[in-house]
Amino acid sequence: MKFTELGLHESLLKAVTEQQYDTPTPIQAQAIPAVMKGNDVLASAQTGTGKTAGFVLPMLHRLAERPRANSARPLALILTPTRELAAQVHASIETYGKYMDLRSAVVFGGVKINPQITALRRGVDLLVATPGRLLDLHQQGALKLDQVETLVLDEADRMLDMGFIHDIRRVLAMLPKQRQNLLFSATFSGEIQKLARGLLRNPVEISVAPVSTAAERVSQTLHPVDKGRKAELLSHLIRDQSWHQALVFSRTKHGANKLVKRLEQDGIQSAAIHGNKSQAQRTKVLDQFKRGSLQILVATDIAARGIDIDQLPQVVNFDLPDVPEDYVHRIGRTGRAGAEGEAVSLVCADEIRQLKAIERVLKGPISQITVPGFEPQNRLENAVPSAAPRRGGAGRPGPRQKAGGDSRPRRTGRSGNPQGRSGRRERATV
Repeated sequence: MKFTELGLHESLLKAVTEQQYDTPTPIQAQAIPAVMKGNDVLASAQTGTGKTAGFVLPMLHRLAERPRANSARPLALILTPTRELAAQVHASIETYGKYMDLRSAVVFGGVKINPQITALRRGVDLLVATPGRLLDLHQQGALKLDQVETLVLDEADRMLDMGFIHDIRRVLAMLPKQRQNLLFSATFSGEIQKLARGLLRNPVEISVAPVSTAAERVSQTLHPVDKGRKAELLSHLIRDQSWHQALVFSRTKHGANKLVKRLEQDGIQSAAIHGNKSQAQRTKVLDQFKRGSLQILVATDIAARGIDIDQLPQVVNFDLPDVPEDYVHRIGRTGRAGAEGEAVSLVCADEIRQLKAIERVLKGPISQITVPGFEPQNRLENAVPSAAPRRGGAGRPGPRQKAGGDSRPRRTGRSGNPQGRSGRRERATV
């Protein structure tokens, strides 16, 4: 099947052709016709499968013949869990909708709200938003959601992980009851299925690249190492193997900052991205990394959402994630667009429980290679998995903590809120 066979508006086909896309990915081939017909959709797809175009293109098609908006009453709404993903989705809208007379906008926390209010006042047909900032804007009367005809929940599983379920329910209550709903998630967990049952009507179900399947083009290697020598080993691998661009995952924000400091001391250009960084800082660092001018990017799981680089050669798990499915999300950021990728994990004896859980998800062991000179005193085969901590404990995300170290701030009163007058802050500083 070719894009020309999907029945898309000619202005969209022109933009797609300019991007040198000819054949839709599996999720695009299934989702685009379903969305164009007005069906609800429940799709399981990970980042890197082309899912964004899978809903953006048909949404733009449905808006192509509609009168343009002259008020802050969007006809289509896309909710995302993080700023970076929101910006990425909006960039896709601008790319594919460049030949359309369409007004779109993106709104998220961490930046001044007044320019966003101004943009909404000019009129918006399609709005991309994070939940917290959307509610702030609605509370201030900057937009109305009573004309939304299509709603997208992108990376819905991550939104639930980050505690957005109450915000999502508040948003749903503001929307017209008769509308098209599209739910995209990397997993079909029990929580997602429950959300889908209450949201979708006779949905078309699409499943691409199940979360339990690691990317086929990604080679996976595990290097046993003592915890105190992880940073030293990472520096050694970067220099010895001449890594020119690698995304390194740290469990915590503090750990990310500490690692960057160590790498810089070793003469390796690096930067950190996490929830404590301002939006301007995150945007600058991401741009540098995507352009290849930054060698090493150290990120927490939440902050890494929205990093989409086709030719990213290396992903490194400096810390193993507590949630095994997050390992698959991480390594799926390499080995895209037909390229080969490499995923390297630095594992100490303290992480044997996480390792065993990951290998159960992968349905097999990860290849172990001990780097000469870095033989661990505490060998993995001798380690005894500790019992999984109770929810909210030190090693497992609790009700106000997210794996990766980006914890959601408590709500503050009017006087204590640095984000504005509404008394709200973006959860997980997204």
